[in-house]
Amino acid sequence: MRLLPDLAPGALGMLLAVLALVVLTLLVPVGLMSASLRRRRWPQPLAWAGLLSMGLFSSLLVATLARDLVLLALHLGELAGLPGITFTPTAMQASALAVPLVALGVTLLGFVNARRLARVVTVNVPIAGLPPALQGYAIAQVSDIHVGPTIGRSYLEAIVGRVNTLGADAIAITGDLVDGSVQRLAAQVAPLAHLAAPDGVFFVTGNHEYYSGVEEWVAQLRRLGITVLMNQHVIRRRGAAALMIAGVADYGAHHFHPAHKSDARAAAANAPADLGVRVLLAHQPRSAPDAAAAGFDLQLSGHTHGGQFFPWNLLVPLQQPFVAGLHRVRGMWLYISRGTGYWGPPKRFGAPSEITLVRLVAA
Repeated sequence: MRLLPDLAPGALGMLLAVLALVVLTLLVPVGLMSASLRRRRWPQPLAWAGLLSMGLFSSLLVATLARDLVLLALHLGELAGLPGITFTPTAMQASALAVPLVALGVTLLGFVNARRLARVVTVNVPIAGLPPALQGYAIAQVSDIHVGPTIGRSYLEAIVGRVNTLGADAIAITGDLVDGSVQRLAAQVAPLAHLAAPDGVFFVTGNHEYYSGVEEWVAQLRRLGITVLMNQHVIRRRGAAALMIAGVADYGAHHFHPAHKSDARAAAANAPADLGVRVLLAHQPRSAPDAAAAGFDLQLSGHTHGGQFFPWNLLVPLQQPFVAGLHRVRGMWLYISRGTGYWGPPKRFGAPSEITLVRLVAA
């Protein structure tokens, strides 16, 4: 309604454009449903087409709105008698043509950004009173991979290979690993068994695990040799220095599984008194106030994807205290990964994926 009249494509062009829009619109729910069904009913190309359409429609919406705002400003300028402002049919047609071209360009660039291997981001976290034996202690964090309709085994194998080259002391997977059932995705997730670190590989649940059969996934990850921390902790030592790595269930887990209610205090319960550092793995940044109150020094989270692509990054603060990066919460450090994969549309724009190497350093 906003673009086609100004494009003036003719009767045949109008018919083809409307048919294309109808087909793309019908593909979007196909892409969304392909992630939630326990058995694969949609061929892989349909899932790809639906999710790509979803991303394209998002950019079409933003670009159309931006064009309308520009046209409104020009119209107000024309009413005010400002010189040099005219609405010629050629100008209207050119601006209408620019919208789908911009949307397509952003979608293609976002696809490339989403599908390439995540870059490594090194983050030094200053810890007051850090024991010398723990100076430089490194945790490799991956988050929000979302193995499912468009992310499979080869994508995950590349992530595992890159993480293993970092030489981290421990590896943390901070939730939203999968979009689908164990029956459907077990083979795709199998490369996680090759993750290796001296102090272990740890996992905490994200909200998407609760959409995908959380009990089955917890059991499957344990079979792969990964330690699932469900309001629990482990202690790792370097000489006389001790470090706690704890994990809580997803912030909203109790809505799906009452026994999984996220509890930072329970995760830290009965810890030894000589701890040099307390690290919490929690999928959502919203867990930070409780973690700070429980005495943790650092929380590692994900969930936000850094917004993944504009304009959704503007909406994240409506639900979460921070979008991405390192922040201070009541004396505790909070680091939020932008995610190592993506959800839904294979598209990242302005929010690059990351594999994070978190290093503890003396403040």
